[in-house]
Amino acid sequence: MSSSITEPSGGSPSFFSKQATIAGPGFSRWMVPPAALAVHLCIGQAYAFSVFNGPLTKVIGITQSAPDDWSLTTLGWIFSLAIVFLGLSAAFAGKWLEHAGPRRTMFTAACCFGGGFLVSAVGVWLHQIVLLYLGYGVIGGIGLGLGYVSPVSTLIRWFPDRRGMATGMAIMGFGGGAMIAAPLSVALMSHFKSATSVGVAQTFVVLGIAYFISMSIGALAIRVPAPDWKPAGWTPPDTSHKMITRNHVHIDEALKTRQFYLIWLVLFLNVTAGIGILGQASVMIQESFKNTVTPAAAAGFVGLLSLFNMGGRFVWASASDWVGRKNIYFVFFVLGAVLYYLVPSFAAAGNIALFVLAYCVILSMYGGGFSTVPAYLADMFGTAFVGGIHGRLLTAWSAAGVAGPVLVNYIRAYEVAHGVAKADAYTMTVHIMAFLLVIGFICNLLVTRVHEKHHMTEAQLAKEL
Repeated sequence: MSSSITEPSGGSPSFFSKQATIAGPGFSRWMVPPAALAVHLCIGQAYAFSVFNGPLTKVIGITQSAPDDWSLTTLGWIFSLAIVFLGLSAAFAGKWLEHAGPRRTMFTAACCFGGGFLVSAVGVWLHQIVLLYLGYGVIGGIGLGLGYVSPVSTLIRWFPDRRGMATGMAIMGFGGGAMIAAPLSVALMSHFKSATSVGVAQTFVVLGIAYFISMSIGALAIRVPAPDWKPAGWTPPDTSHKMITRNHVHIDEALKTRQFYLIWLVLFLNVTAGIGILGQASVMIQESFKNTVTPAAAAGFVGLLSLFNMGGRFVWASASDWVGRKNIYFVFFVLGAVLYYLVPSFAAAGNIALFVLAYCVILSMYGGGFSTVPAYLADMFGTAFVGGIHGRLLTAWSAAGVAGPVLVNYIRAYEVAHGVAKADAYTMTVHIMAFLLVIGFICNLLVTRVHEKHHMTEAQLAKEL
């Protein structure tokens, strides 16, 4: 992937080049977060994909599943593939997105994510599951990965004084995208449903077009600051006593540092401790408070967790600007471990309020871990390649997406199979989660400044950028 800028015969940079997105004098940096949100609110739809699972099991039968209809286990691979390719695309496109710039990368994400829906719609019409795997899983998953990481480094460069707040605003959108997508998708399927269709294919077409337009608007609106730009009246603070570097580490060099792998473990352990619970929240609260919590109330609990997951992405990341990224993760690991340890006693005492409150705080820190880590990486490795480094670090998310649910589901199944009451089957699981957070605390404690031997010289930086 070339770092050169394609220029037409007139000598001006191409519209999608990085050079063409450099903001002119007087451009307000507050125009950039809405552009990032235009992308993240769209790709956040991934968290709401489960609303299609039921209707997709009735594409042939319409009112009930027919023998040739897809099973839930078959459909489950669509989302899994999307998350796998999110991590892979974010990791492997790291170098390219830094050279290509945010506009080209975000527009590519729009084409992939919107196009993935259109390919999936054809798959529903032809009843070919491989087209759904290819469309939403592979092509859409690539759009997810590129769309997730592409605005991050741009926001960090625009807000050197508020890195955490800036990334929190955008990544909050990913957490909140499902809150828009779920009711919208249900409404569209209801509108298109007929005696011969469950309405999924038509809904995919509408969403694919709508998401392509919204993400393209974000791509067109995005701007990068000039190389010597800084906020008016802002002077870079003295960072000699803090873990914030003014130097830059190349994306390949970052992989040679122990700090990268320690922060990888920090994110992996924080996400593992939250993602498994998020997937089983409804069943967990009903089994913990049998005959007390109704399915409707459990659905409300899931919705509340989503709100805290979304809000935590902004609140915790913003707080990290004041107390430091490393200290915020200390809070995540200490408070999270204590709450996980206490949750079984809240359930045993029948205290629903404390049970709900504990998990709301835990899920806020789960979301906060996602939004704080880009600023953590910028502090450690500089801003020049933070988007690509962040992309490679997101493999921790992919790994946690497997480890978290496996821990929760299989340990619970083992406990129930050996005679443990369902209400008590989560005790060992949450205690293991608490132990994982203790390990995370140790990993975070070991993070130190990156040695200067990894820093790029001015000449090396100029050549790369």
